[in-house]
Amino acid sequence: MATQANFKDSSDSPASPDGRAGIDAALVGRLVRAQFPQWAHLPVTPVAVDGWDNRTYRLGETMTVRLPTHESYVAAVGKENTWLPRLAPGLPVPVPRVLGQGEPGAGYPHPWSVRGWIEGETAAPERIGDLVRFAESVAEFILALQKCDTTGGPAAGAHSFHRGAPLTHYDEETRRCIAALDGHVDTAHATAIWDEALAAQWTGEPVWFHGDIAEGNLLVSGGELSAVIDFGTSGIGDPACDLVMAWGLFTGDSRTAFRRVLGQDEGTWARARGWLTWKSLLVLADTIHSDPVRAESHRRVLTEVMADHRRC
Repeated sequence: MATQANFKDSSDSPASPDGRAGIDAALVGRLVRAQFPQWAHLPVTPVAVDGWDNRTYRLGETMTVRLPTHESYVAAVGKENTWLPRLAPGLPVPVPRVLGQGEPGAGYPHPWSVRGWIEGETAAPERIGDLVRFAESVAEFILALQKCDTTGGPAAGAHSFHRGAPLTHYDEETRRCIAALDGHVDTAHATAIWDEALAAQWTGEPVWFHGDIAEGNLLVSGGELSAVIDFGTSGIGDPACDLVMAWGLFTGDSRTAFRRVLGQDEGTWARARGWLTWKSLLVLADTIHSDPVRAESHRRVLTEVMADHRRC
């Protein structure tokens, strides 16, 4: 049911055999040699943990090359290259440093970028020293991002996969997933959460949002948040989409700390529950008969959202 045009899963993807989406180290080497000859002597190697929207390669020891895997992800290249340098000074931890933008070539049809390498591992409970403090750090990052100057920033839309835009964009898809999952989840409760999210319309001033605050885009070093990466779905609009981690990595005291530091109103939290309900239903409908492990992971998240909704 999911399509590449509207579904984005930021879960860590172990490095697949080189060549996914027609991109491999040899191609990257050709692109670098042709367009950045000053780095032609540097080795090109796949990263240990790759994303979905882009393929990423180490270029020497201090750089990476990032290439979109599909046309629908191309808008992120210019957006990140323009805005990351402007956002970085206002943020409490590093974000990717743009070193160059490549052009289509060597049979590869899209623009691509060269970034500085950031040390760290993706967030996981066993890598985090104090989960409550980590939750506070993530919340502080989100608040700092919201305070960044929005002048001329990209309004939420297709480039952000409609993160930051009204949830109504995904209404038909969500209700289709609810119908498909009848008998597998509490569809009445899922519908109630979704309806409440739609009713809690956002009326605030547009702010910056990241669009994919998730474990795979948060780097940890020494047990603490050390960087935030992948601003491909970022933009200007409703920040509710950045709150979904409350029901993922965070539970109990860490979830309470995350909510306390963010201090968002109840309507924003209702829309955040809507975002995660849409995502969980979409993945469940797509995997419940084909990938039970992944399906169960998203069922657990949906259960957390429902339990939190009952308490609220």
